[in-house]
Amino acid sequence: MIFSFIMQLLGIGLILILLMGLLSPLESMGWWAGWSDVDKDKAKVAGTPKDQETQEITGQSAAGHYVVYLSGIGAIAGDFLEKEEIAFLDKVEACVPGTAVVRDVFPYAMNNKGLTGHRTFRSLWQWIKDLKLKNKLLMSNLINLRNLFQVAVSADRRYGPIYNYGTAGVILDGLRRKGYVVGSGIPFTLIGYSGGGQIAVGAATYLGPILKAPIQIITLGGVMADDPGFANVRHLYQFHGEKDPVQALGKVCYAGRWPILPHSPWNIALAEDRITVIDVGPTTHNDPGGYFLQSEEQKAKGEHYQDRTIDRVVEIINHPTEVVSFSDEKQLAAGA
Repeated sequence: MIFSFIMQLLGIGLILILLMGLLSPLESMGWWAGWSDVDKDKAKVAGTPKDQETQEITGQSAAGHYVVYLSGIGAIAGDFLEKEEIAFLDKVEACVPGTAVVRDVFPYAMNNKGLTGHRTFRSLWQWIKDLKLKNKLLMSNLINLRNLFQVAVSADRRYGPIYNYGTAGVILDGLRRKGYVVGSGIPFTLIGYSGGGQIAVGAATYLGPILKAPIQIITLGGVMADDPGFANVRHLYQFHGEKDPVQALGKVCYAGRWPILPHSPWNIALAEDRITVIDVGPTTHNDPGGYFLQSEEQKAKGEHYQDRTIDRVVEIINHPTEVVSFSDEKQLAAGA
């Protein structure tokens, strides 16, 4: 009896997950169709990426370089980051004078509207957020699952163009809030953690021709498909933890990253030496012990992989138009 009940619950859960996956493209399609009044109002103020492209340059950008941070699939809203992410960005920003850092972009919506914003299930997401703040993490997996499906939408060749067009607009808005002038040619860097890596590459499809500026991408455990956006990426630095199996999902799940398809966007970028993998040591995908926060074991052993990661990220940011090399990096071969 108990076994049968458990199996029924598992079956219901599986059906709900499948439904969530099937319905995940609807948000981007609804945004594109203009079904949301919030989206319509936003469009009147900020404009779509195409509107931004036609704006006349009326001044100079406030900074000489810009960085946009895109959080992982555990993100709830653009104005809410985990404390270890905030500490990471604070340390990076302190070491990159003359660079403006944008950290209020929610990469899993086309309108920068966080899960606790004006949404149908706002109360549910707010409840889960409250549990997460109390370190009760079981229900927060629903956030991970929801955002994971949005990453899949971004990588999908059918729905991805719409989704990535929207997130490109969100990133543009973030840049403009910091004083970026469209068309100024000022270089910028996208930092994507986990699924934020795919969002960054997808958005580059539109950011490249609109901004006409050098784009470099830094991923921390980034999960990426063979996205067409690679054509507009000057260089991608992939920070890889030896104990992080999650970042390998991209090369397993997307055939365009297999060596048998040498003309895919990913393999073309590899052949042109525009992708560098940097081994950050035995770090995991999630913290503690991941890319941002030391674990107790690492502290006991005196291992400071996170500090070394910050140093290297800073070095890359401070050379936005060059290819930065490190002694123990791994330059991917075409068959990686």
